[in-house]
Amino acid sequence: MSDDDQKRGESQDPWTQGPERPPEQARAEREVRRTSSEQGAAPAESAETLRERQRLQQMEMMDRWIGGVLSEQRRSRRWKLFFRFLLVAVILASLSASLYSLLAGPPGRGGVGPHLGVVKVRGVIDSESPASAERIVAGLNRAWEAEESEAVVLQIDSPGGSPVQSQRIYDEIMRLRAEGDKPIIAVIEDVGASGAYYIAAAADEILVAPASLVGSIGVISASFGLEEAIERLGVERRVFAAGDNKAFLDPFSALAPEQRQFWQSVLETTHRQFIEAVREGRGDRLGDDERLFSGLVWSGEQALELGLVDGIGSLGGLARERLPAPKVRDYTPRLDPFERFSRQFGRVAMELLGVPRADSPLRYQLP
Repeated sequence: MSDDDQKRGESQDPWTQGPERPPEQARAEREVRRTSSEQGAAPAESAETLRERQRLQQMEMMDRWIGGVLSEQRRSRRWKLFFRFLLVAVILASLSASLYSLLAGPPGRGGVGPHLGVVKVRGVIDSESPASAERIVAGLNRAWEAEESEAVVLQIDSPGGSPVQSQRIYDEIMRLRAEGDKPIIAVIEDVGASGAYYIAAAADEILVAPASLVGSIGVISASFGLEEAIERLGVERRVFAAGDNKAFLDPFSALAPEQRQFWQSVLETTHRQFIEAVREGRGDRLGDDERLFSGLVWSGEQALELGLVDGIGSLGGLARERLPAPKVRDYTPRLDPFERFSRQFGRVAMELLGVPRADSPLRYQLP
């Protein structure tokens, strides 16, 4: 072999040239070279994979964010549409009711022939209820002024309610009675008690069903005494008032004996007003049973025996008795749906917010 071939071989085949090495050393060197090669390639591959994974995660997060934004926008649009439709529906309902009232005109203007003019007293008598003094008095005057109404009939189904509202209706009936133009008749259906009977007592005549509940001539004021309860719960009641008795009806404060006596005198005074109104309205027809004004409630049959009512009958029977062609017409003012919704919404909102109502604690009402 020439010197050139020898040099070329040395440069091309280092494994067969150079000093001789033991097998263990050669294996160690080969292992070192293999490990170095793997370590040099792996980091490059791992970095590329990591970058790709991060890119995919970012894209996924972006997709989720965009999806959430779009979903929130769709939800917001749906709620906006819902409230817009609700507002439009309320406005249309209010306009429809107003238009109907204008076109229909006040009750009693049409020619229906001789009839009984009915005014309904239903539910609790209260300034915010359908049986408010404003509404009942307006109905009474409409029925009274209608030329073809032969009589004004109060159709009562009520457990009573506010003393003030009951007194206002009573006074209006007594005023109309004094004019003497046409009779005013009260027809009690299921219940005509407390404030409702207060109203009926002003009528010229009272008719009931045998099983009607009548009477309950009394005054009630109900509350709770919770001062010991809050003490056990560790609650401190903080009431600031100017005047020694300003907060005497607070259920979380103790009621002194003199305060109890004073409040009882208020109830007795109001009860006396009730009794005087019934005596004035019923006159000599009222019996002399000492239990009449004790707050007891009687059946229609018992009430007839006690002079609380004048007879057993119904609205239909009354119409047949007084008219050759029985006809009745309702003169109770129509309820404005929008106003009624507003009142109910306001009442619920006040209760949720804890705003106290200004109702009188005294009631002519069945408990």
